[in-house]
Amino acid sequence: MSSSPPELRAVSEIAFVAAQQPEAQEALTHLAHRYGNTDPDRADVIVALGGDGFMLESLHGAIGNGTPIFGMNRGTVGFLMNEYRSDGLVERIARAQSVGLRPLRMTAFTMNGDTVTALAINEVSLLRESRMAAKIRIHIDEIERLDEMICDGVLVATPAGSTAYNLSAHGPIIPMGSDLIALTPISVFRPRRWRGALLPRKAVIAFD
Repeated sequence: MSSSPPELRAVSEIAFVAAQQPEAQEALTHLAHRYGNTDPDRADVIVALGGDGFMLESLHGAIGNGTPIFGMNRGTVGFLMNEYRSDGLVERIARAQSVGLRPLRMTAFTMNGDTVTALAINEVSLLRESRMAAKIRIHIDEIERLDEMICDGVLVATPAGSTAYNLSAHGPIIPMGSDLIALTPISVFRPRRWRGALLPRKAVIAFD
């Protein structure tokens, strides 16, 4: 699966990046020898070799430069990745269907009154900081939807991040390109059996 806002056209310069697993490093050596390896800053496309975690790491590194990323699975889950094949790579990239990723925008207010903003490709999570369970109130689009959730935390995941921490917390897998995000509790105690919700990607979610 490729990730880029624009449609891929002619590809002449490829940058290969790889996770540390032996399978990924072996693929890096083979592909770099066969196709050459350009610096990512000058590449037409970046080919990421690894699993979903490495793909998300690569996407974070490419925020703001617009370089498309074509992933090939040399890891475990591989939900975000294409099948690994060394033959016909340039042609595969040229024909790849592009999927634009929409990061989450987070605004957090600290106890000291500071404001922190960040972009998240996979998820934003709020976790307890002590041995006691957290008590969290949830507003969606300025409407209170849950007055008190007792839990270890809560997260909001994009389709790209739905197979990471969200999946470990028993959240749903969301298809790439979907206009949905996942609101997923972490080790929830109350309300019992609440497993979270799927929300429109433009929903404004507030925790306090």
